[in-house]
Parts: sequence; structure tokens; C-alpha cells
Amino acid sequence: MKILYGVQGTGNGHITRARAMAAEMNAAGIDVDFVFSGRAPEDYFDMEVFGNYRTFTGLSFVARDGKLDLFSTCRKAKVIQLLRDIKQLDTRGYDLVMTDFEPIVAWAAKKQNVPCIGFGHQYAFKHDIPRYKKNAVAQWVMSNFAPTAIQLGAHWHHFGFPILPPLIHEEKIQNAPDSEQVLVYLPFENSEAVMEWLEGVPSHQFRLHCKDIEPGVYGNIEVFPFSRKQFQQNLNECESVLCNAGFELNSEALQLGRRILAKPLKGQIEQHSNAIALEQLGVAKTAEELSSNIIKEWLETSRVVQISYPNVARAVVGWLQSNDEVSVAELCESLWSQTSEVRGMSFDFQHSEQEKTPKKSASRYSKSVAV
Repeated sequence: MKILYGVQGTGNGHITRARAMAAEMNAAGIDVDFVFSGRAPEDYFDMEVFGNYRTFTGLSFVARDGKLDLFSTCRKAKVIQLLRDIKQLDTRGYDLVMTDFEPIVAWAAKKQNVPCIGFGHQYAFKHDIPRYKKNAVAQWVMSNFAPTAIQLGAHWHHFGFPILPPLIHEEKIQNAPDSEQVLVYLPFENSEAVMEWLEGVPSHQFRLHCKDIEPGVYGNIEVFPFSRKQFQQNLNECESVLCNAGFELNSEALQLGRRILAKPLKGQIEQHSNAIALEQLGVAKTAEELSSNIIKEWLETSRVVQISYPNVARAVVGWLQSNDEVSVAELCESLWSQTSEVRGMSFDFQHSEQEKTPKKSASRYSKSVAV
């Protein structure tokens, strides 16, 4: 089986998900060619698992001081290059094309009539799940950015729909967090402002990952460069996580059982929707703005939630090899039946009457899932 796999390079969540898939695909003997777009080639790091991957310019967004900069985003977009790359990318030599919200692979497959599966968090929004509804244009863009014939969406809860649990890249590390240590990953915020917020909370030690402040120790803050290995070590050793409202890091934090405070990137519809879901599920605190007082209150009052998710990557790879013997609904139900709450609160969402899934009745999604 030969697969072309496109991965959105903006942020690190899509790449983290792809790492887990790459490991499972290699173990299953699947021949995979990876394509990445959305960031400069020199900004990718720790990419050995992807072999001889290719990079394209693609499309990305520009953020300044915690807010999406639409003007700079549009100015930066190289639409002519994008169209040229879509036209030149040949997807017809593959048995299957997959995309984790990567537009070049998705549109090339669509134009060449090659089967394409959308895999990732963004594809969960085809269903009526918690979402930010105040920006119709942004909703349209998210629905059409990387179109696919089949969608495997993932979320922290199924919400009564055929949605996968989060795909967690399992690391061989010990889960022994320090209650006074806080991991901080706010790549879209002004790093100097973040430093000021953290300095105002002397009761805790903060481990900040960023690229625009020299690594070192600054009072109660230790600054680290971007590194997958060091980041995982800090995530393992810190009981609390302060981050944006992206999907993958919050998923890893829930899996490990971490206290979470998530700030959505202003103007980014996915992150605003994620913040709504986190609050609705009661698994994390969110804040539209950050300050020393907000961070201090969160650390003093918020509880820890832990959810044990199954190996989604292995199950999806097995499903890809099943030759349509298992429906998407069956795959999702099997994985949610393996999901268990360790600490936290349970919710029971009934399946939507409007949702139609193959082979299985809607009632199969009415069971309580640990969240």
C-alpha cells in the first residue's frame, strides 16, 4: 500500500499527530511519502521519522500579540505559487491520499479524482459540535481549506457523532509531575508580555518554550528553544500547562492528567471553538486575556482532569488496511469504548437525530464517554 500524506505545518500539532501515524505506518509496512506546507523549510525540526519528506510554501496565518493578523496573512499568501504547486503535484501514483488539513495534497487529489481522506481535528467540525459561530467567513474557509471525500475528525468527545478520540503520540516517559512546575507554550503571544505575566506569579516555576528570547533562567522562569525531546520532558515534569487553545497539546495534557489554562488565538475560529468545548466539557479553564492574576487564580483553584485515550494511530492504520470492511462509525465506536476517565467528570451526549452514519444505528453513540 502506497500513501501520499499531506501535513499542515502551521504550529506543531499537525506534525505531532503525523509522527504517531508515521511510526504506526512504518510498523505496518505501508509506504508513505510525506508532504508538509505552511512554514519555511528551515523551521521544521526533529523530522527524522518522516524520511525524505517534501515541503511546499502552502498557506498559513500570521499572528501578532495573540491575535490573528488578517492583513499580514493575506499579504503573505502566495496564491499563484499555491495554484502552481497544486497543478504540479501528481497524486495518481498512490493507492490513497491523506491530508491533515494540508491544502496542496487535498486539492491536487480532488482535481485528479484520487481518493483522499481528511484526518485531523478540523474535520470534526463537519458535525454539529461546540463551535464559535460569530465568523461565517472563517467557518467557510475552514470547511473548504483542504476538501476531502472522507473525513476522520477527532475531538475530546464524540458529542454523539462518528468522531475519533484524540491521537496521542505516546512517549516512553514517566508521569511524575511537580505541582510547582508549569509548562508554558504560547507561540502566538508576545513573549516579553508572557514573561511579565509569569514573573508576577512567584509561587511557581515556569518552563517557557519560545523562539525569540535567549534560552536561560530568568528568576522563576526558564526559557527553552523549540525541541520535541525537551518539550516532552517538560510536559512530563510539570503538573500544569499554560497554552493556546490548539488541539494536540491540550489532548496530550488531558492524557497525562495536567491542570490546563488555554487562551484562544483571537480571530482563529478553531481555537475559539476549542475553548468553548473545553469549558463545556469541564476539563480545562480558558481565558480570552491573560494576566498574572488570572494565572495565579487558575493555579490556586483549578482541578486536574485525566482521560486515558486508546492508540488511535494504530487503529486508523488498521482501518486503512481493512478494505472498507469496517465503517467510520464502527471505528469510532470501538475507540470510544476503550476511552476511560481517570480523574474528572463524565458526560452523556445523545446522538443527533440528523446525523446519518453507515451500518450502525444512532443509539450506539448515546453511551456515556468518560470526559
